[in-house]
Amino acid sequence: MKYYIIAGEASGDLLGSYLMKSIKKMQDDADFRCWGGDLMEAQGGEIIKHYKELAFMGFWEVFKNLRTILNNITICKADILLYAPDLLILIDYPGFNLRIAQFAKEQNIRVVYYVSPQIWAWKKNRIYKIIRDVDTMITILPFETDFYAKYNYKTYYVGHPLLDVIHDEKQHDDWQTFQKNYHLDERPVIAVLPGSRRQEIKKMLPVMVKMAELFPKYQFLISKVPWLPPSVYQSHLKNKPLILFEGNTYSLLRHARAAIVTSGTATLETALWNVPQVVCYKGSLISYLIGRMLVSRQVKYISLVNLILDKPAVTELIQYKCNPKNLYREVANILNNYPVMDAMKNDYKQLRKMLGDTGASQRAAKLIVKDEI
Repeated sequence: MKYYIIAGEASGDLLGSYLMKSIKKMQDDADFRCWGGDLMEAQGGEIIKHYKELAFMGFWEVFKNLRTILNNITICKADILLYAPDLLILIDYPGFNLRIAQFAKEQNIRVVYYVSPQIWAWKKNRIYKIIRDVDTMITILPFETDFYAKYNYKTYYVGHPLLDVIHDEKQHDDWQTFQKNYHLDERPVIAVLPGSRRQEIKKMLPVMVKMAELFPKYQFLISKVPWLPPSVYQSHLKNKPLILFEGNTYSLLRHARAAIVTSGTATLETALWNVPQVVCYKGSLISYLIGRMLVSRQVKYISLVNLILDKPAVTELIQYKCNPKNLYREVANILNNYPVMDAMKNDYKQLRKMLGDTGASQRAAKLIVKDEI
């Protein structure tokens, strides 16, 4: 069985690798050709394009790189024809993947979408493209089933694969080992997760790093993604007392007292590690203004934690609200206000219950391999 898988971001690479691992357990002859990253490659996928060449954040950034994006779509279509897959698996990344879904449908290639685009939040008209071009939608968020049901489109909810990822985490170092490995002192740790794209880091990190001087009783560790050079981060540090952490992000979260997180999958990961957090988001002004016009008025939050719980469990500092004064206030709140901290952790417990049990990757693979969809 030949699978063509497209993931355009780090989170997609992670979830795609787990899906591939589960498919291989059920199907010895599975062959994978992918747009993804190192994790999908480690599962035996032949990588055509790495996601670090594909990740553009915001409308303005997409516009500036439009020629590259269109060229990648052309390359992808030609490569699909060359490979002639039995099944095309798309992972989120809708601006690119929905165009490829239409092409695949025209070529009579079966299309499975794993990890739904967030069309319930914005660009709802994409639902009609999905109905037309996607044979099967496998969802990982509990409320997505009801959204698609409004359009009489059947989906298959499997639960969130991050539960599998965290369950499989094998690095269980204690505090003393962690402290020794990364040359830390005795102060508690605050994790800084500025995102995985250059554009995110450029926008988020200047505000985030200022907290280190305002909370001297804590050590601030910036989670570095492996595919970006240290210079991307160091240009924002300017002798500020922060540590560039190049280890396992989950190990960092395990030992963190609190976290400052750029909106994205990392907010959910932080919650599943039971770490109090403040969520930040700041894009270019053009992207923000366009996005505000397009986002559904029914969507009140940007972080996955709040979206799933449908309540403001974690504070979100968006655009102009993402400034040092506000961030200082919110970080102090989750560090020093114990009722706030306890309430957030109770919400995290509810979140985990809503996401279900482990095994999402296996359930998705079973649907695909056993052709139960």
